[in-house]
Amino acid sequence: MSEDYDGRQYVGMDLHRRRSVLVRMTEAGQPLETVRIVNDCEQLAAVMARAGEDPEVVLEATYGWYWAVDALAELGGCVHLAHPLGVKGFSYRRVKNDERDAADLADLLRMRRLPEAWIAPPATRELRELVRHRAKLVHLRTSLRCQIHAVLANHGIRVPVSDLFGVEGTKLLEHAALPPAARSRVDSLLRLIDAFDGEIGAAAKATAARLADHSGYTAVQTLPGIGPILAAVFIAEIGDITRFPAPAKLASWSGLTPKHYESDTTVRRGRISKQGSRLVRWAAVEAVQRVGKHTHIGGYRDRVAARRGRNIGNVAAARELIECVYYALRDGTCRRALTTTA
Repeated sequence: MSEDYDGRQYVGMDLHRRRSVLVRMTEAGQPLETVRIVNDCEQLAAVMARAGEDPEVVLEATYGWYWAVDALAELGGCVHLAHPLGVKGFSYRRVKNDERDAADLADLLRMRRLPEAWIAPPATRELRELVRHRAKLVHLRTSLRCQIHAVLANHGIRVPVSDLFGVEGTKLLEHAALPPAARSRVDSLLRLIDAFDGEIGAAAKATAARLADHSGYTAVQTLPGIGPILAAVFIAEIGDITRFPAPAKLASWSGLTPKHYESDTTVRRGRISKQGSRLVRWAAVEAVQRVGKHTHIGGYRDRVAARRGRNIGNVAAARELIECVYYALRDGTCRRALTTTA
């Protein structure tokens, strides 16, 4: 181990839930140190103190990376975040361990071949926490509602209303002839749903308050089918729109572009990649299903659906909407989606 190296150092960090492995090396790839630490800022600082001035540090965007990125940046490191899909190829090795993973990350960074992910600033991360928390609450509430439907189905009770949790549906639940155990379960589920309704509303209010002064928040809501909730999803998940040089780049990042395989004269284009933010894809598809056929996006959706089916029409329109979101966030307006069709 060379302690007298004065050049710029590269540090690869294989981050885990409780412990991590750090590998330091020179610009030429000469190893300097391999150390395993407990995930603690003091131990991390001790390793970084031996890394010299302005070291280049890389870790994978894995479970719990927020604290590590912030701590490394405070310790003077130039931090890079490796995209998990880009370093998935580590699994091909005959020998795979934490030391090799950390060293390979440092090597990729050193050779300028690292597939990088964007490091969202703390403000964006906090907004994402609110948006994702609400989305998770809605998912859990849907599970509770499905359980009530299952109880009614098990006892042969038909549901003639479209919304079991609306005014008429609530009356049906109150007067449904259920055995004591089933009645107790339904009442318990209804109480839980009421509690979730309150938490979902509180999360939505907190998000709207945080975005009250965001120029893009109002601009995105001018697009058909997008309200306050979906607008917050787009802003939180996309983050800084200037990191995308063109709307096609945003569509690709969202996972709404087809896979492309090309070798020699063979070219194949498959289904959409579905890589990127799952919430963004959901929000885009959800929005285009609400759009009227008189709009640019609605007309495009219906034309594609007539040829290739409803699902493909929705996905194609979702990509068109994502491009409109790009212009709305970048320029504060987007006229194309509001144009009526003949």
